[in-house]
Amino acid sequence: MSGLASSPSGTTPSRTVLVARLDNAGDVLLQGPLVRAVAAGADRVVFLASPQGTAAAELLPGVDEVLTWHCPWIDGHPQPVDAADLAALADRVRAAGVTEAVVSTSFHQSPLPLALVLRTAGVARISAISVDYPGSLLDVRHKVDDDMPEPERALSLARAAGFELPDGDDGRLAVRRPLPAVAHEPGYVVLHPGASVPARAWPVERCTEAVEALADAGYRVLVTGGPGERALTAAVAGTRGVDLGGATTLAEMAALLDGAAAVVVGNTGPAHLAAAVGTPVVSLFSPVVPAVRWAPYGVPTVLLGDQSAPCRDTRARECPVPGHPCLSSVTAADVVAAVEKLVAA
Repeated sequence: MSGLASSPSGTTPSRTVLVARLDNAGDVLLQGPLVRAVAAGADRVVFLASPQGTAAAELLPGVDEVLTWHCPWIDGHPQPVDAADLAALADRVRAAGVTEAVVSTSFHQSPLPLALVLRTAGVARISAISVDYPGSLLDVRHKVDDDMPEPERALSLARAAGFELPDGDDGRLAVRRPLPAVAHEPGYVVLHPGASVPARAWPVERCTEAVEALADAGYRVLVTGGPGERALTAAVAGTRGVDLGGATTLAEMAALLDGAAAVVVGNTGPAHLAAAVGTPVVSLFSPVVPAVRWAPYGVPTVLLGDQSAPCRDTRARECPVPGHPCLSSVTAADVVAAVEKLVAA
């Protein structure tokens, strides 16, 4: 094909494909099937991720190299556009020997600014989903039905670009194994109270009540969170849960979720990490985005939360409805019942 990297005489040129997803860790984990399809047809896969998504990209089977870049048109807290930074990104892509690219975006993001940068880096073939006219920026302009699960949406882009999952790959989410060892006997319940978007978080008092109710029902409860959530996890764990706030890397979190009987979590990255290790999820799902696209994929799931609440499909970061009724209506008893349903299945 045209545009392949140069190679010594008599050898086959290398097919190095860049896969880009420039938002959060959960969004990156949902690209797993796409990445494995690309890896099955490429010599090398380079993943371009945001700082928030880099650790997730490193966990994906099929990724050979990860480039980290803060994207000013996708990040929720964007930095100013800097011409030197864009030129440096193009230099890094060129140095990686990228010959083609698959640019994955959410339905509300445009792939075209990145496609322009990749063209300046000499990338000869670029595929993406785009509702906007791409001019000469895309070679494959894929169109999809918005109401499909995000991993299937991404995989359809890989197929449009000419990549198929290898035989025997079931298309579910996955992480690299082996995972790190954990110091807890399997069978516990993980409760993750935080969320990257406040509108998707279960109220703190409900989380605290759930730890108590799960302990009363005989479950060991581990409470997880990031380094910035230590005060939250300590408050939620109380005296009856185990506070692991800020105590795990993403790979260690994957191992912790792998040993859980069930995970109680909102629509945030650990929900998708749980799905990637095959653990059932009690999904506390705020309908600010559609569950059909973003619910935990490919694992037994109990979806809790009022999916017809007034915040439905608003994409709000802060709850626009007083009292946060979509999730405050979920009780600790609801969560215990959901956990018991998943454990008994």
